[in-house]
Amino acid sequence: MNWHQACELPYYHGSDLGANPTAEETTFKLWAPTACGVVVCLYATGTDAEPGAKELGVHEMRRGDGGVWAIVLPGNLHGTYYIYRIYFPDGRVHEVVDPYARSAGANGTRGMVVDLTQAAPDGWEQDRRPDIPAHARSVWEVHVADFSADGHSGVRPEWRGKFMGFTPDDTTLDNDGEHPTCLNYLKNLGISHVQLQPIYDYATVDESRPDGGYNWGYDPQNYNVPEGSFATDPFHGEVRVKECRAMVAALHRAGLGVVMDVVYNHTYHGESNLERTVPGYWNRRWPNGMMTNGSGCGCDLASERPMVRKYVVESVLYWATAYHIDGFRFDLMALEDVDTMNAIRAALDSLPGGESILLYGEPWMGGGTNLEGGARPADKRALDALHERIGFFCDDTRDCIKGNVFDAANAGYVNGAPQHGYDVLHSISAWRSGAHGFRPKRAGQVVQYVSAHDNYTLWDKLAAVGRRGDYDCPDADLLAQNRMTAGIYLTCQGLPFMQAGEEWGRTKYGDHNSYKGPLATNRLDWTRAHRPEFAALTAFYRGMLAIRRAYPRLSGAAGEPEPFILALPGWLIGFVPENDGTATAGQLAVYYNPERTRQWASLPAGTWRKVSDGVHAGVTPFGPCFRDALELAPTSVTVLVAE
Repeated sequence: MNWHQACELPYYHGSDLGANPTAEETTFKLWAPTACGVVVCLYATGTDAEPGAKELGVHEMRRGDGGVWAIVLPGNLHGTYYIYRIYFPDGRVHEVVDPYARSAGANGTRGMVVDLTQAAPDGWEQDRRPDIPAHARSVWEVHVADFSADGHSGVRPEWRGKFMGFTPDDTTLDNDGEHPTCLNYLKNLGISHVQLQPIYDYATVDESRPDGGYNWGYDPQNYNVPEGSFATDPFHGEVRVKECRAMVAALHRAGLGVVMDVVYNHTYHGESNLERTVPGYWNRRWPNGMMTNGSGCGCDLASERPMVRKYVVESVLYWATAYHIDGFRFDLMALEDVDTMNAIRAALDSLPGGESILLYGEPWMGGGTNLEGGARPADKRALDALHERIGFFCDDTRDCIKGNVFDAANAGYVNGAPQHGYDVLHSISAWRSGAHGFRPKRAGQVVQYVSAHDNYTLWDKLAAVGRRGDYDCPDADLLAQNRMTAGIYLTCQGLPFMQAGEEWGRTKYGDHNSYKGPLATNRLDWTRAHRPEFAALTAFYRGMLAIRRAYPRLSGAAGEPEPFILALPGWLIGFVPENDGTATAGQLAVYYNPERTRQWASLPAGTWRKVSDGVHAGVTPFGPCFRDALELAPTSVTVLVAE
């Protein structure tokens, strides 16, 4: 099906696709304009292998406007499982899970009718998004299983690695009552948002077995269904919905926003439920008919096609409203088209308080694709057309600070290649100079980071460059480089982002692509987090985050101009966020020293005291007063405040 044929298919303007129960009846609607017949098959269970499994009926649906097949059945069918059987003119018959299903049985092979009012945790109606000022935003990325799977986490065994592992707020290491873990730890770290790696239903973990495997989840199966392996009971579809919402509510009670990692760029395989519903429509193809694979791990969704765009927009809105999600991180966002991303931004903004919902993504793709109809990919070259509140991960910042992610031995500014200071200067102002061929409209568009789930952890990257083979050793050089790395991106304008555990030197022992496990490699090591040397590293992160919150101009979130750069020798960098170089009381001065030796730097006029010396950080000034000049510690970020 080419672009013109796709555009000739009828468009459905309603917002009620899927199974929608009320107290009296349940309506099923499916967009399948190329079908010649559709029936809905009802079941008592999610699979035939469960006790009580039986077919409850087969009902013929009728075609209506917009290519939609529909039927209304009596009663609220909450808890009933179903599939569609679709007949095509050429004789093919496809059995599919409803692409709009809101829950499912084990392994997602049957959808489940869900009445959201019957799948709500206690107090859900009172749940509200936390009010987080733009300058105070920062993101901490974690996988649901990684968060609490550690046997030392203090989380009860049946909740470890599950949605419910986020709900207790008083856990400690081995229940010692002293060293906080999980949410108890997170609520005092100073970050504002938790980004969760995929929590929708994905294909590569066997939900029917406790040891069903591990995967990051970038293999989408049912986009509007929570992942069953994260539920305490994957066989009853209402449980995953209720427990996922309970997780969100617990994070909200702790004052934290929730960002959802979404993968609308590709389907896991070419026989997805979407593709089998309207063959030839949902995925992009090359002129020879082969599906494009710009993600490198699946078949690209054709976001530029009208009903695909509608599906993606409505799916995002569903998660934002039904689960109170506070932000969306788009995997391989460049595989989405600009108009779709802008439509998502507009749809979110239409919600009450929706302008505060974060929206950002990866402005690259993993291979070639074939956008049709003049659509533009949502990459860094399209910033002129993207809404100013659609952000992007800045790989330029990432690589200039600690080295290229695709070359383990390649160094950056903090670990042996200070000449990258030129790019660090641009990072400070969120690349608004246009130095690398892209120019953000505002600082808040730029996600400033050095580590995420992909590639090496920060600690492992620093160890690779430094040729350190003992990942558990609290090496003094690596600790200094880690602190300096954090000190840089936490004083740059933009939105700071970190991988969970970066703040305590998280290691995966050199595994740069742990997407399918084992869990032992991926889980957060809460014992390591409380080793004295790594706990001190965490304290530095906590202090730098506090400084950032206390001095809003550091973020550039209110449209502040670029910082005033100080003239310093060699590869030293210094700047004043106030932009005029004067020493107003309460103003900051920030210095980076990438050298392994102490360096002298001149100070702006006035009297200054430290709030960070590169080892300790916090909002309370400490140490003596300085005028005229200051000796900077090796491999350090120093922050001073004017008296």
